[in-house]
Formats: sequence, C-alpha cells, structure tokens
Amino acid sequence: MELSRDLEIIALQERELQLRSFNSDIAWQLGVRLRGLALSRNASVVIDVRRFGQPLFYAALAGTSPDNREWARKKSNVVARFHRSSYAVGLILRQKNETLSDKYGLPPARYASHGGSFPIAVSSAGIIGSVTVSGLSQRADHELVVEALCSEIGRDYAVLALSNSAG
Repeated sequence: MELSRDLEIIALQERELQLRSFNSDIAWQLGVRLRGLALSRNASVVIDVRRFGQPLFYAALAGTSPDNREWARKKSNVVARFHRSSYAVGLILRQKNETLSDKYGLPPARYASHGGSFPIAVSSAGIIGSVTVSGLSQRADHELVVEALCSEIGRDYAVLALSNSAG
C-alpha cells in the first residue's frame, strides 16, 4: 500500500536528516534556504523555524494569510508533542481512521496532523525543534522542508524524496 511505503520513507527521512549542531544562525540559514526554494517556485508559504518554545526564523511570502500562520503553529505543536513529522502523525492516524482529538484528546484549535512540520534533530541532542511550511498541499509542504534539510546537510534529496504519487 502506498500509505505504508510513504510512512517507511518518512521514518527514513526522520532518522537520516539530523544536524550536527543547531543555533540561531543555522535556523536563519535554513529559513533563508526554504524561502529561496519557495520563491524560485512562486510558492505562497509561511516558513517557521524554531527551537521548541523559541521562534528563530519566520517568513510569510506573498499570497499567504494569517490562516497559514495558524496552520504552521498547529503543525509545529504536533512535532513538539510527538517528536515525529506532522505528516507521519497524520498518515498513521489516517491508517487507523483516527484523529488527534479522538485518540489523544488534543484540541483541533491547537494541533493539526497535516504535513509540513518536520523535527529538527541534532545528532548529539535529539529532537530540539521544528521547521514548518504552510501554504501548499500537505505533501508538498512536507517535501519542501525535506528538500531544504537535505540541502542543508549535504544529502541527496532524490534518495529521500517521497514518490510523486499522493499518499
């Protein structure tokens, strides 16, 4: 099943996309990289890079609205809660025909298990934050973040990309 294959690839992405270190300069660099990718594709997105509890980079590109910021916040809350990408959490719930509210009692006003937020993992420290994009389809939001992380750490995006068919 395509959903299971996507979950396998996302688990690989989460294992492989770890930074050696992370600070405000690296957060800014990652945010600028994401902004450049989005601009080159005329993508209207909000970009949020944060250490949990501390925003380090934020950009709202032309064509976005305050609603995109809210989606980014809710997706980032999922990463902070589960230490998994918001897309993985959403796909797992979809496989089981469950919701965050039903399974965990989490309010939809604060949490969204839609793709676009990815854990910032530091090899020596674990998951310390998230990088989030909101404005495209959830799969495209997720993959834009993965592409930027691959570029940041020198990994080949083609090796870690989800297939082109929707999961």
